[in-house]
Amino acid sequence: MTLRDLPLKAEYRTFMDDIASAFYVPLLSRAMLYRRAVGYFSSSILAQISQGVSRLAENGGTIQVVASPYLNDDDITAINRGYERRNEVIRCAVIRELKDPKDEFEKRQLNLLANLIADGVLDIKIAFTENEKRAGLYHEKMGIISDAEGNTVAFAGSMNETQAALSLNYETIDVFCSWKGADEAARVRNKESAFTSIWNDTEPNVRIISFPELKSEMIRRYRLAGTGDYEMMCSSYGSTKVRESARGGAVVPPDVQLHDYQIEAIDNWEKANFRGIFDMATGTGKTFTGLGAVARLCDKLGGRLAVFIVAPFQHLVEQWVDDIRKFGMEPIIGHSASKQIDWYKRLDNAIRDQKLKLPGSAFFCFVCTNATFSSGKVRGLIAKIKNDTLLVADEAHNLGATQILSCLTETFNYRLALSATITRHYDEEGTDKLFGYFGEKCIEYPLKRAIVEKMLTPYQYHPVLVTLDADERDEYDHLTFEMGKCLTTKNGKTLLNEKGKRLAIKRARVVAGAKSKISALEETIHPYVADTHILVYCGACKLLLDEEGARGVDDDERRQISVVSALLGNKLGMTCSHFTSRENVKEREELKRRFTNGDLQALVAIKCLDEGVNIPAIKTAFILASTTNPKEYIQRRGRVLRLFTGKKYAEVYDFITLPRTLEEVRGLTVGQLGNLMTLVKNEVKRAEDFASLALNAGSALTTIGEVKDAYRLYEDLSNYEEFYND
Repeated sequence: MTLRDLPLKAEYRTFMDDIASAFYVPLLSRAMLYRRAVGYFSSSILAQISQGVSRLAENGGTIQVVASPYLNDDDITAINRGYERRNEVIRCAVIRELKDPKDEFEKRQLNLLANLIADGVLDIKIAFTENEKRAGLYHEKMGIISDAEGNTVAFAGSMNETQAALSLNYETIDVFCSWKGADEAARVRNKESAFTSIWNDTEPNVRIISFPELKSEMIRRYRLAGTGDYEMMCSSYGSTKVRESARGGAVVPPDVQLHDYQIEAIDNWEKANFRGIFDMATGTGKTFTGLGAVARLCDKLGGRLAVFIVAPFQHLVEQWVDDIRKFGMEPIIGHSASKQIDWYKRLDNAIRDQKLKLPGSAFFCFVCTNATFSSGKVRGLIAKIKNDTLLVADEAHNLGATQILSCLTETFNYRLALSATITRHYDEEGTDKLFGYFGEKCIEYPLKRAIVEKMLTPYQYHPVLVTLDADERDEYDHLTFEMGKCLTTKNGKTLLNEKGKRLAIKRARVVAGAKSKISALEETIHPYVADTHILVYCGACKLLLDEEGARGVDDDERRQISVVSALLGNKLGMTCSHFTSRENVKEREELKRRFTNGDLQALVAIKCLDEGVNIPAIKTAFILASTTNPKEYIQRRGRVLRLFTGKKYAEVYDFITLPRTLEEVRGLTVGQLGNLMTLVKNEVKRAEDFASLALNAGSALTTIGEVKDAYRLYEDLSNYEEFYND
């Protein structure tokens, strides 16, 4: 999201608006450069805008501050009497104001300030006025916030960069946006020009002094040993309002406006005694709807609540953390790589304090991965809870697995499941248990409705036909034959045993890794070699090579993702990068930033993009690997359809794998194709699903119809043996 996407007002007043949460934090979270000129600067501002400051720093952004020193009458007199001593007098005045912190809270504020300076994120210059060699105080108050795309917001008014200005004094700021017409754009340019002149010491009658020793002294005095990154420093304290709301539970922030369908879902959840399922298409705001539901329940219970939010993967937990904080909660973050290394102790203390009804203990929020949630030590703590408790399950279909179902206990008297695909693929028992535990659907918000209501981007669908070669067909036939030996019966149904399931995975990888996809990709992507915002979705597979072809080629070079990256980067000269589980959270955030900015043309991804990762800038997707599991291909399609500035529609190229070309197959009987017909049915079923909602549905369905005609697929595609599906 860029600055353009924020619902900014033309004016903010402190007693009418929470300027920190409604203005500073959302803008700084999306910014790369923050320039501020103020009469006085105080480190206390960092408590109010700490979330935005941490995001700006993590994004690689910078902050430039011009501020006046606190000069008393003696300082002014000394400067006016001996103008040549002005720098020394000002230096002493500034150093004099470096007070020792009064308490632990202020110590942490100053530590953040010192770390920002030490890391080159924050630079401070001292300004004063001069007229005929007489010094005065510099009192201009303006700010300029810019994002990576060059969108800029300028503001000016009475407010200094202090905590009192944000929350105690009656202050106002006027806001101007570079994209809102010629007049506002001109105001923004004027502010930028003025700040640049002041910063570079070229503004008439304003002098700038840089004191390297001042920054060194601040680092020496205030930087604490053993501190972590900015987010962790900020998470240990926050604004007074945030800390108060955390004690009282979640609150919908003023800059978040829930849509009618989101409010309807929350209303229905309340009517169902705060139990139910939000079945919403990927990209339609499940997270905010879920947090809005948490806020509703907190309001109902007066803030006396324990909230557990569970997500499948660590990167999803970290995405939740940002939004949880936006809704006024400071979460305990539990997973193996958590920056809160003492998270288990924090959770234990929160449960104990709430049980003892200690002051400020009525509410707490714990967010964790499925693995942490199902661990023995966390389950032991959950068993101790005696108060009202809410479980929010993200991508809730994952909780239907046998090994985690036992964690869905009666301790959680309030329950909410979030999923675009709550029905588990070929697991009716697991699906039934999820409905039995969470309750009925409070909303169904499907993809078609989301596109019609412009909550998602419309798309064009292009099926690309590829074929298995002889070796791949033989391997597919062999694995299918072996799967036929691995059948078992359960509840009157014929299913694959565990060995059969492993063979099915191997067979799916043969299809995903068909070698003809590489040449087809080269041909299909060629018109896009100069474009940006491209996703190439690969399978977790290797190309099947014969003995001669495999000679001198190691396993990593055979990986489809490696072959695709070499094609794009080396042969076609595109800038691309892997986006996989091998990249850590910070690396992925940097890749997302570069991709969104257009510095990186393409992401070459595998499974980690299936659930929850939000990269709305994706405009064109080449899907080389799909399965018959609707959960997975629905998630992949959803990645491409998120709204983004300037994206009128998305394009999806889906590589449909067939055993033989249409020309070859017309001379064969269905019996001669044998088990390969299962592959065709699987591919066609998915393609028809994709094509049905596309802008170009007619032409896409024509291509699919040619496949059905050639392979003589006229029967209902749902009536084939389940155990042969990937």
